[in-house]
Amino acid sequence: MSQPVSPLTSRLPVFPWDRLEPYRETARAHPGGLVDLSVGTPVDPVPAVVQRALADAADRPGYPTVWGTTALRDAITGWCERRLGAVAVSHHEVLPVVGSKELVAWLPTQLGLGPGDRVACPRAAYPTYEVGARLAGAEPVLYDDVRELDPAGIRLLWLNSPSNPTGRVLSADELRAAVAWCREHGVLLLSDECYLELGWEADPVSVLHPDICGGDRTGVIAVHSLSKRSNLAGYRAAFLAGDAAVLGELLQIRKHGGMMLPAPVQEAMTVALGDDRHVAEQRERYAARRASLRAALEGAGFRIEHSEASLYLWATRDEPCWETVAELSGRGVLVAPGDFYGSAGERFVRVALTATDERVAEAVRRLG
Repeated sequence: MSQPVSPLTSRLPVFPWDRLEPYRETARAHPGGLVDLSVGTPVDPVPAVVQRALADAADRPGYPTVWGTTALRDAITGWCERRLGAVAVSHHEVLPVVGSKELVAWLPTQLGLGPGDRVACPRAAYPTYEVGARLAGAEPVLYDDVRELDPAGIRLLWLNSPSNPTGRVLSADELRAAVAWCREHGVLLLSDECYLELGWEADPVSVLHPDICGGDRTGVIAVHSLSKRSNLAGYRAAFLAGDAAVLGELLQIRKHGGMMLPAPVQEAMTVALGDDRHVAEQRERYAARRASLRAALEGAGFRIEHSEASLYLWATRDEPCWETVAELSGRGVLVAPGDFYGSAGERFVRVALTATDERVAEAVRRLG
């Protein structure tokens, strides 16, 4: 009997990471084992204070709420004010979500976008922005400069600063221009700021800062995640902050869909947002790995572009990215090909900082 085929799959590209598997096998066969610098998944321990909060909340037999506990919303609003410089953030301007990837993939659908609508995405970008548009039946439109876009049909525009994969940080002037353009054309602006606490050679700014949005969060929403800053990728802990009307609509939709964070995760997230010490400690780990890998890559003939923030080095030897992937996999080092992130990355590879100190030291040795 034939199996039913979802029409949704016909809208989507091949899942990119499946294409990397042969190179993973090559790297794994290296005598010293695999050094995986491809996927940016945290490898360091979950902070002890967060583990305790999760364990203490283990006995929660009832359903959690989609909007989150009052304590969680207090933690989110307080963090937005303390870390982003946003002023007087209310509970109606925040919404916890089940990881930022889920949010990115399903947001256009939850906002009611469909055929005839367009979603603007950065040209070199996290592929899920485009996937989300296609899942909704909308058209993804790629841009280099927001101001050069044709606004016809655009309902949603994604910013990403610091960028995945390039690590580029948008300046305050660029952010202000994007906000102004979106407001002029009635476009909802979503700013993916998941790497904001990982600035190295630049200090990333949120669109929620009054200097960027003018103190008015209408039409502007920021996306934040605890995956990287707190090593909570396995917890699926993220949130939105911004336009209260849009978030109120999303809250109702997500209530109907039962899209709720588990109660123990809500407690852990509350504690994580209130503790800045573990974030500083994790930054130090990544800074040391970044310095070692950057020096090793440059010594091996790579040029690093952008990479002033985030958890990646955007590297090139001015050759097709798959040639670079193949050569490095022969040394037992696996990196992500730049074309996973669009045609702009065809001659780049993305090198993640998310490996243990021992594995990073091994990668440095092999590159040398």
